[in-house]
Amino acid sequence: PIEKLVALLNTLDRWIDETPPVDQPSRFGNKAFRTWYAKLDQEAEKLVATVIPKHLADAAPEVAVYLKESVGNSTRIDYGTGHEAAFAAFLCCLCKIGVLRVDDQMAIVFKVFNRYLEVMRKLQKTYRMEPAGSQGVWGLDDFQFLPFIWGSSQLIDHPNLEPRHFVDEKVVNENHKDFMFLECILFITEMKTGPFAEHSNQLWNISAVPSWSKVNQGLIRMYKAECLEKFPVIQHFKFGSLLPIQPVTS
Repeated sequence: PIEKLVALLNTLDRWIDETPPVDQPSRFGNKAFRTWYAKLDQEAEKLVATVIPKHLADAAPEVAVYLKESVGNSTRIDYGTGHEAAFAAFLCCLCKIGVLRVDDQMAIVFKVFNRYLEVMRKLQKTYRMEPAGSQGVWGLDDFQFLPFIWGSSQLIDHPNLEPRHFVDEKVVNENHKDFMFLECILFITEMKTGPFAEHSNQLWNISAVPSWSKVNQGLIRMYKAECLEKFPVIQHFKFGSLLPIQPVTS
């Protein structure tokens, strides 16, 4: 299933190549994204059906909703942490119906989610997508949050790399291919100009934290407060039979 999910994401990537941006007066929010999205909207259930076995086919329509929600908004041509959360929900649904297993965790994050990130970055760049609900320089990042959580946990107990190193351009350039966190930093520096401390103030402050485990704990707290508990983010979240709205009984 991991390979099938990567293949699904490769298909989305190929569609970007087949849907070049159109000439338009406004710089941001290229309308070609709507054409790309319409294709996903149409094909999502079929794509999901390639990942789940036949006896679970009834789950495809519900699971497909999260896939469609995970790529940005086609009306506003924007993308933000709510869309990212929908992809996490998509993966969560696949775990709940048994397509993915707990022992797939590493591959889920570093193969599937990482491929998802690559495709989202390509969408953001190609169609000049706006950040959804961005907090500007005070937010962690315009588009993503989860890769900072998983990326920081990947670096816990690393013998050489400390949080202070991620603001060092040389360290990032040499190590970004192996570490999700540094790949995020590289993308920010490619997309933004000016001093890092100015355009990414939160991350600059985080680089002063002494250990990756402290960074990781802080980011999890921040994710709950800034994303999961924020109405503007979560108001668009879809609930169904796999992820019901009823509170979990502890």
